[in-house]
Amino acid sequence: MSAVTVSDEQATSTKAKVIQPAWVRALHWTNAFAMVLMIMSGWQIYNASPLFGFTFSSSITLGGWLGGALLWHFAAMWLLMVNGLIYLVMGLVTGRFRRKLLPITPEGVISDTKAALTGKLSHADLTRYNQVQKLLYAGVIIVGILIVLSGLAIWKPVQFQYLTALFGGYEAARYVHFFCMAGIVAFMVIHVVLALLVPKSLRAMIIGR
Repeated sequence: MSAVTVSDEQATSTKAKVIQPAWVRALHWTNAFAMVLMIMSGWQIYNASPLFGFTFSSSITLGGWLGGALLWHFAAMWLLMVNGLIYLVMGLVTGRFRRKLLPITPEGVISDTKAALTGKLSHADLTRYNQVQKLLYAGVIIVGILIVLSGLAIWKPVQFQYLTALFGGYEAARYVHFFCMAGIVAFMVIHVVLALLVPKSLRAMIIGR
């Protein structure tokens, strides 16, 4: 076999190992950065008018006071919205959502959940998501859309009065926003834990391979 042929095969093999394309990695880390800023500043905003009988420690909040937190929250909001919109468009245009997230079946989710709980779920093929991952990723996209819409309803309840009414009013929109935040935080915790348990998935999101 000629050196040229060997070289071509190696190049093809290397190319085939690309798991996360550059645009996915860039949007993923930008999204993670913006989300952390929004959550921490959101906790400071929450502390100014708590919905429940607790507040968040100042050590994990951002902004120092309500005005400062709002500035951080709005700045991160625009970054998250623009980045998220690009991600949604790219995911639909490239067919990534269809390939990665579909199909999702109740039977598949139950089967993969049992396998995960018993330590039998394989992580050998990082190019495919199991049914639990599909459900979580599809779910967090929906929750992400809801948290943006409920946030707009809270931010501009008069200008977006129909949107606010759709959530059941200003106070109801606050609860929706809070529980969506809680869902995203839970997702991020699970996501980080799984990344630490399967280091090659984290490596793929950093270098793509």
